[in-house]
Amino acid sequence: MWLRPVRTVLLFVCLVAATLPAFFCNSPKSNEPVTDGSPWRNVYDTTVHYTGMQTCRTCHESVYQTFIQTGMGQSFDHATRSKSAADFTPAHAVVYDKDLDYYYKPYFDHDTMFIMEFRTEGKDTVHKRVQRVDYIVGSGQHTNSHIYNKNGYFYQAPITFYTQKRQWDLAPGFEKGASSRFDRMIQIECMSCHNGYPDFVANSENKFLNVKTGIDCERCHGPGSLHVQEKQAGNITDTSKGPDYSIVNPCRLPTELQNNVCQRCHLQGISVLNDGKNFFDFRPGMKLSEVMNVFMPEYEGAQDKMIMASHVERMKKSQCYVQSGKMSCITCHNPHISVKFTPRIQYLNACQSCHGTAKGQQQCTEKLEVRALKNNDCVTCHMPHNGSIDIPHVAVTDHYIRKRPIEDSEKVKITAFLGIKCINNDHADAITTARGYMEFYERYAPTRNLLDSALLYLGKANNAEETQKQNRDYIRAYYLLKDDGRVAQLAANLQPATINDAWTAYRIGACYYDLQQNDKALPWYKRATEIWPYALDFENKYGTCLLAAGNNAAAQKVFSFLLNENPDHISANTNLGYLYMQQGNSTMSYNYLLHANELDPDHEQNLINLAVWYHNNRQPDKAKKCLEHLLKKHPDNQKAKAMLLSLAQS
Repeated sequence: MWLRPVRTVLLFVCLVAATLPAFFCNSPKSNEPVTDGSPWRNVYDTTVHYTGMQTCRTCHESVYQTFIQTGMGQSFDHATRSKSAADFTPAHAVVYDKDLDYYYKPYFDHDTMFIMEFRTEGKDTVHKRVQRVDYIVGSGQHTNSHIYNKNGYFYQAPITFYTQKRQWDLAPGFEKGASSRFDRMIQIECMSCHNGYPDFVANSENKFLNVKTGIDCERCHGPGSLHVQEKQAGNITDTSKGPDYSIVNPCRLPTELQNNVCQRCHLQGISVLNDGKNFFDFRPGMKLSEVMNVFMPEYEGAQDKMIMASHVERMKKSQCYVQSGKMSCITCHNPHISVKFTPRIQYLNACQSCHGTAKGQQQCTEKLEVRALKNNDCVTCHMPHNGSIDIPHVAVTDHYIRKRPIEDSEKVKITAFLGIKCINNDHADAITTARGYMEFYERYAPTRNLLDSALLYLGKANNAEETQKQNRDYIRAYYLLKDDGRVAQLAANLQPATINDAWTAYRIGACYYDLQQNDKALPWYKRATEIWPYALDFENKYGTCLLAAGNNAAAQKVFSFLLNENPDHISANTNLGYLYMQQGNSTMSYNYLLHANELDPDHEQNLINLAVWYHNNRQPDKAKKCLEHLLKKHPDNQKAKAMLLSLAQS
C-alpha cells in the first residue's frame, strides 16, 4: 500500500533497560498488586503532568549526569559533529542504491549536516538533491540514523551509519528497491520510543511542534508535577522507611509491572493500540495491555532469529525468567548508568545471585579450559551477541538465556511462519488479534494468508462490544485485499459524519475512487481530511479526487494548502503544475513541475506532465527525453508509449 509508510523498522538505537535495579533501592519492592487504584498517585491522575528532565535535575544532579551518558539519554539530538559517530572520509561516506540507481554522500558544511543524493550517466551528474539533516537518532553504540524537519513534518533520510562495522549503508527497510528516499514519515510510534515525549500535532501523521533531545526521567518514573509540588512544599518522605507514592519508583513495582515499563520500547513488535488510546497514554505503574497489545511473529526453526529491540520477549523465553518468577530487566541493568561504564561484575553477580555456591547451586559444569577462553564469563556463553533480522550490520546481546553452543546459531533457518503471538497479554481479544495480522501485512509481509487470518479472527467476535467495532476492521481488511466492491457494500449505510477514524474514511474514499465513483469518494476523502487536516497524503488524495471530478478551483485550494505546509510534497507539486498548465499559466506550471522533477526524477505522472508541457511549448526533444526516461524506469507505462509514438509521427 503506497500511502501507509513502513513505520516499525525506521530507526533503531541501543537503549539500556528502563527501570532502577532492585539492588539500588532503599527498601524492598512492594509485592501488592497495582490496579486502577494504584498507590502511585501519578499513574492514573491525568491532572499530573510532565515537567521535564531539567526540573528533575535540580534535586538529582548526580543521577542526571550519569543518565545523560546512557543510550537513552543520548537517543536523539541535533545533527552536529559532536553528536555524530560517523566516518565522513571519502572512502566510507558514499552509499549506492543499486536498485533505484542513486548515490548518497553525507557531509558537514561547518556544523550543519547534509546528505546529497545524486545520479550519474557516464561522467555527467544528471540528478542532484541536497537535504539538510536536523537530527541524529541513536547513541552511536549501534547506529546513527538521520531525520530532517520540513516545517514541522519529520522524515527519515535514506542512509544510516552502522557504528559497529564503521559503515554507511541504506537505512533499515530501504534495501532491495524498497527505499522511499526522503519521504518516510517519522510518526509518533517511532518518536515516542526513540525520544522524550514531543509536542505532537494530533490530527497529523508526522507533524511536531517541538521535540526533546533524548529520553528523559519521566519516561520511567511517570509525570513528575505532583512530586515536584510536594517537595517544593516541604513534604519530604523518608524513603528508607517506605515509598514516596507521589512518583513511581520502578524498582518498588511488582516484577511484571517493572518489565512493562521496559517493554514499552524494548518489545519492538506490532503494537496495536486499544480503542481510544494513543502512544502517550502508557505510564509507568500501568500494565502495558491497558494501552496496547504487542504482537510478535513466530517462526518454525527460528530460536536464534531475533529483531533488534526484542529484549523483553527474548528474556521471557529464558528458563531463568520462567523458573524464578522474579527476574526483570533491572535484575542486571541500572538504567542510570551507561552500559559502557557498567562493570562486568555487575552482570556476573546477577547470575551468581541464583547460580552461586552460596545458595548451594551447582557451579558451571563447562570444562575449565573452555571457561578460561571466555574469561569465565556467564554472559559471553549464555547471552552471546547475535545478529538481528531487521537491522543489517548490527549484533546485539541476545537476552534469551540458554545453555547451547554459540556456533550453531548461524545454522538455524526459518522454515515456516506459524502466526503472531501477543507477548504482553495472554488474553488479547479476537479483533485485536485481527488488527495485529493486518498491521503485520502492512508493515512487513503483504501476503494473502495474513489477511485470511485477520478475517478468521474478525469472525470470532463473541460479544456485542466486539461486534459493534468490527465494521472499520472489515473495511480495512477488504481495502487491503483490493476488494473495492465489498468495501462499498460495507460503507453503503454509513454516513461520513458518523465516522471518527481518519483511516476508515480514507479507505472508503479510496475504494470509491478506484471504482470511478468520484461523487461518492469525495465526501469520504473530505471527512478524512476533516479528522486529520495535517495528514498531507490524505489532503493530496482529496485534491486529486476533486481534480478528477472537475472541481479545479477546490483542488487548487487543497494543493496550495498542502504546499504551504510542505513545499517539497512531490505529488502536490505535480498536481498544481498540471492545474496551472490547464489554466494556460505556463511559467507557474513549469516551476511546479520542475521542482517535482528535482525532488523525484522518476515520478511517472510528473514526467508525463513535463512531456506535455515541453510539447506545448515547442520543445519536442525535451518531451521525448522525458518519455524515454519514464519508460526506462517504468517500462509498462502505456500512455508514455503512445505519446512517444505520437511524437515520432509528428
